[in-house]
Order: sequence, then C-alpha cells, then structure tokens
Amino acid sequence: MHEGKIIKFYRERAELTQDQLGLGICSDTHISKIERGITDYSQEVLDLLCLRLGISMDRELAKFSSIKKRLYDWHDAIVKQLSADMESIKAELEQEALLQISEYETFYLLLQAKYLLLRNEAEMALRIINRVRKTAERLPDFESNLLKHVEGIYHLSKQNHVEAIASLKTINNKEYNNPEYFHHLAMAYHTMKSEVMAYFYAEKARNFFKEINCFLRVIDAEMLMLIQVQDDPQHDFKEVIARFENLIQSCDMCGAPDRKAKVIHNLAYEYLRRKDYQKASNFYKQSMELKNPRTLPYLLSLEGYLRSCFMGNLLQAEELDRLAQTGLTGAKALKDQVFMLLFTMLLLLINGKEAEYYQYMNDEALPVYRKFGYMYLIRRSEQQLFHYYARTGNTEAALRMGHYLIQDQDIL
Repeated sequence: MHEGKIIKFYRERAELTQDQLGLGICSDTHISKIERGITDYSQEVLDLLCLRLGISMDRELAKFSSIKKRLYDWHDAIVKQLSADMESIKAELEQEALLQISEYETFYLLLQAKYLLLRNEAEMALRIINRVRKTAERLPDFESNLLKHVEGIYHLSKQNHVEAIASLKTINNKEYNNPEYFHHLAMAYHTMKSEVMAYFYAEKARNFFKEINCFLRVIDAEMLMLIQVQDDPQHDFKEVIARFENLIQSCDMCGAPDRKAKVIHNLAYEYLRRKDYQKASNFYKQSMELKNPRTLPYLLSLEGYLRSCFMGNLLQAEELDRLAQTGLTGAKALKDQVFMLLFTMLLLLINGKEAEYYQYMNDEALPVYRKFGYMYLIRRSEQQLFHYYARTGNTEAALRMGHYLIQDQDIL
C-alpha cells in the first residue's frame, strides 16, 4: 500500500511519466496500478523501479512508519510547551517530504496551526484552519476533535470567548483523549467571569498536567484556580497570598520567568482590589520587568501599575501622563483596540477630565467590552458608571446601569 504512494511521490518529484519510469521494466498501466495499490508485483520489479528512482524502499518505509510517532511527539511537546523539543521536532518534520502523501497530513497541518497559535501568529493559523475545514466531514475522530480544539484556541486568541466555549464544548473527550482543552475552557470561562465553571475546568486540566508530569502547565492551571477563589469569603486573604507566593517559588524552581510574571501580575491585582496601592504598584512593576515591553502582557501590567499609582497618588501627574502615552503608543503599534481604549481613559483620568472619562467609557469602551465578552471590564465599567451617575444626580442613567449589573449577575 505505502510502496505505491512512495513510488508515485518520487516519480513525480523526478518529473517522470509512468511510461518513462516503467521503460524496460513494466508497462505504464502496471505502474499506474502499483501506484494506486490495486495490483500485485514482484520484488524484482519493485527493486528495479527503486533503482531507477534512486531510493531505498526499506529506508523510505521506515521513514513513513516513523511519521506518526514523530507527530505525536510534536503534539506532546506542544501540550507541555517544551520550547526546545517543539522547535527540533518541527524542523525535523519540515524535512520529511513523505508527510504530504501520508494519512497524517491533516494531523500535521492542525499541529502546525496549534504551534502558530502558541507563537501568537493567529492569522497564519487561521489559513490552515480554513484549509482543514474544507474536509472536516471526512476527518477521523481524533483530527475532527483536534480541529475543534484548535478553533477554540484561535477564538481565545481573538478574544471571542463565547465562540471559544462553543467550539471547545463540542469536543468528544472519549475520541480525543487530550484533556488539555479543559485548560482553554477554563481560560474562556475565567474571562467571562464564570468563576465556578472556570475553577471546575482548571482543576480537571491541573489533574491532567499532573498525570503527564508537566509542572509548567500545573502552574498555569493552579494559578487559574487561585484566581477564581479571590472573591470567596471562605478563603482567608493570608492563605490566598501564601498560595501566590508558593506559585512564585514554583516558577523559580522550574526556571519559568514568563509564568512568574503572570503570577506576580495576579498578586498585584489582589492587592489592588484591597486598595493597597503601594504593594499593588510594586508587584505590577515587578511583573513588567519580566515582560517584553512590546507585548500585550506588558501593557496589561502597565495599565494596572498606572491605575494603582493614580489611585494611590504615588506618581506625579506628568510621569503618569508620560507612561500612559507610552502605553497608548504600544497599543496602537500592536493594533489592540481594548488597550487603546484603556490607555485613552487613563489619560482622561490623569488629566482631570472626569466627565469626558465617563462619557468615553459609556459611549466607546463599554460597547467594545460587551462585543468581546470581557465580563471583568464590563462589570467594572458598569459599577463605575453607576456610582458616577448616582453621585452626579443622573438617576435615570444610574438605574439603567443598575439594571445592567443585575442582568450580568443573572447571566453568571
């Protein structure tokens, strides 16, 4: 079966017709049947065809049979986010010409898309996703579910959290056997501020990562779980802080500065919520120092740092304005609409333009937050607008915001 595919592949690569390949060996009709796997042939004929093509069939068959194993090795490396293994196996597979004629070509394409999404190259990944979608009805069970997983990750990367959940929830775990997607479900529910569902799926993901001894991903899942209990009155604040500190130590032990930056950022937010602006600003600054300034994660910590400093009166207005302008410039360079909104509003606050700040929040920012399902930003904005309208005597607008807050709580 594979012999015929290999013969055809190398014949076409050599730009030979079936008649030219079979000259003096067998007829072009026989070559056609060999390539399609619908006839028997002698070892002598096979040896002569391989000699003419300059290949060793035994070596090519060995390469063909190893493709599946290397693809699953690459899949495991991507799941575990082992950068060195990911890159080395990727380079090896790119040199494997027989991939394009194997039954694992679609698997390879989907892993390429998943790799690209991990590298924040969403548009390139989408091109592959669209290509695979054309044959979605004919995909084997595993690849069909992998497609749904990759689509879910793509939607997450584009901040389309409702669509992400819709894709990920259709995965059949018995057919797929890759519980990593529970982590992506947890991330989507977290952004939607559905704490119970986020914790539920993060815990399932953590158990999976423990089973495969992937401690980096265990840190990811445990951080997600910890974030969900921040508002739970049954969890003591000192206990929450201790768990954050344990995660930071785990990051140091694993040599994971990128994850450490995320943990410290969330610790900063914990202090910001409790109006300890000095500690919040200190931790946001530490998180920024571990991040690339030309990335969205850096801008996220910068926004938290500026908000802490403004609310705690920790920096002069001129320095706040300069840093906010830097953030806005970075958001424009990255073409991120949400961060452009956030830094524009910070500039209005810093410059004492309170009325313009709330007008911009209501007219420009809140519709975008609702469009993308940013429940944290939606609730924060609605709460701020409610208190502002109530304080300024705009009863009708305050009641409208109160109605939205009640609706959001019912949804959650």
